Amino acid sequence: MSNRTHDRITPDILLRAYAAGIFPMAESAESSELRWFDPPIRALIPLDDYFHVPRRLARTLKQKPFTVRLNTAFDQVIRACAESKLGRDTTWINDEIVTLYSALYQRGHAHSIEVWDDTNLVGGLYGVSLGGAFFGESMFSRSTDASKIALVYLVNLLRSCAFSVLDTQFQTEHLTQFGTFEVTRVNYHHLLYPAIRNKAQIIAPQDWDYLVAASLQPVTHTS
Repeated sequence: MSNRTHDRITPDILLRAYAAGIFPMAESAESSELRWFDPPIRALIPLDDYFHVPRRLARTLKQKPFTVRLNTAFDQVIRACAESKLGRDTTWINDEIVTLYSALYQRGHAHSIEVWDDTNLVGGLYGVSLGGAFFGESMFSRSTDASKIALVYLVNLLRSCAFSVLDTQFQTEHLTQFGTFEVTRVNYHHLLYPAIRNKAQIIAPQDWDYLVAASLQPVTHTS
């Protein structure tokens, strides 16, 4: 279900929408309108042992090919997510989305996970936190596995900060390999409402790389 909105959306309205299980998207980067979405089926990434790291990706993570950082280049990440790319000529991220989520970042409610190859930003993702719920918005990759690595780091970060919900909105083939599962709108709300009442906060652990490496031992999944 979606509805167009012509009224100006503020950061406060956006946070209230997330708390009600609703999120906005634009039809394209050139569109001046946003639509509200409240899907009947919602996709979630598990934050427990059901989160699945494919074996090949686990080997790559152990090699530490990139440096991963938190909240150091939010503007670069959201704008990279908005870029068109091979296989995706259009994007749902328009200028208003960039402005709104940048405002949430300034308030501490939006976050970016960045994957760096030396000084080059090669992948990452961004999303919104509200209580103990995190709403993943978009990810990008300019190097093999970069966005997947960002996701693994995000999951381990949320685990360490006692989050209970990682909402990815829609199921995709890319996310299925990580154990993403779907729930009905009613069940989603049953999970969301207690999560947002939690006082969880995103705080980077002292040794984030060690936290991720420890979560890969032992790797029992096959893929």
